[in-house]
Amino acid sequence: MIVVQRNDIRYDDERTDPTLPTESPMIIKHADDKTTDIDTLQSLLAHPSATPEIRKRIEQEVRNIKAGVRGESEATQEMKVRYGESRNWAIIHDLRVEFGDLVAQIDHLVINRWLDIWVCESKHFSEGVAINNHGEFTAFFNHKPYGVPSPIEQNERHILILKRILDAGMVELPKRLGFTIKPDLKSLVLVSKGARISRPEVKIDGIECVIKNDQFFKHVDKAVDENGILATAKIVGSDTLENVATQIARLYKPIRFDWLAKFGLNNLPHRPIPTPGNPAESPVTTAPKVSEPKAPAALPTPIPAPTTPQPIAPTNGTPVCRACGSAKISAQYGKFGYYFKCPDCDGNTPIKIGCGVEGHKERIRKDGLKFYRECADCKSSSLFFENSQ
Repeated sequence: MIVVQRNDIRYDDERTDPTLPTESPMIIKHADDKTTDIDTLQSLLAHPSATPEIRKRIEQEVRNIKAGVRGESEATQEMKVRYGESRNWAIIHDLRVEFGDLVAQIDHLVINRWLDIWVCESKHFSEGVAINNHGEFTAFFNHKPYGVPSPIEQNERHILILKRILDAGMVELPKRLGFTIKPDLKSLVLVSKGARISRPEVKIDGIECVIKNDQFFKHVDKAVDENGILATAKIVGSDTLENVATQIARLYKPIRFDWLAKFGLNNLPHRPIPTPGNPAESPVTTAPKVSEPKAPAALPTPIPAPTTPQPIAPTNGTPVCRACGSAKISAQYGKFGYYFKCPDCDGNTPIKIGCGVEGHKERIRKDGLKFYRECADCKSSSLFFENSQ
């Protein structure tokens, strides 16, 4: 006999009765602590080679991390309240996985005993988000709009990578009557419950997966109800659920950011601080102690530091990420114009172009996946980058 009622599941031939109280929650992995990264970035604000422009970028990075933490914490709390003590559900937070040269940074995985896996992308969007009829996302900062990558597409890529991992047999899935029970991967973009969502006037693929955190349970419960009686053949025991979730969590590949390298501070010379009595013989200051690798002890004769950050990604030759050197980057458009986004370290590299003629101003033109450098004065146009997808 099988009795199914929404999230309260009983299955008479399983080893564990999920309706009984449990001694330990099924939170398989907690979110990573971002305190060290924030402390390191804040210490870099006092770095002698940090120009005003670099400090501005560091402050923006700190705001981004804190906003991400707030968004993930809000979703984490909602999940813990509802599913944290239930053995019908397993939860994994902050999962970074790799498949070949592909990387997915997944905010939350929520798995039930049907092996439905909700792949959740958390977004804070404190001032709200707008989605136009083309599926393009716009966020707001200080009441000013700026474009952001689509979290729908971002999460779809996460799902494709996770599916490849499962199809490759990197997780041992349960079997019944000789058949493998394959998980059903579902996408959700969780927006902070206090944010405003301006939705498009037309139907956009995947728009239904963009919901607020406080709608998560209602959305999931509805999906579970729609599984139907035939889906009960997929139900696994709580021990099996925990085993599958633990295997997925063990695929976690941590990454440590080299913040000094990302902002070019380990390559910039230190600026001398003149003394009132003898400015010509002023000593060279050393960088403050941070949690990243120390700068070399012997420094060359100091020269004036550049007033603007120098992107490592060249406009001639193959562009690479300035933080980690990866060539697996994609061109994106954001608040300050076009930049390269790196999926390996999640770093941003500004795109700087120029035709080399004083007074001329080159611009970037996007045509599908292709990006062109164009100068109206020179009447020139040339392809300089193409996104892979």
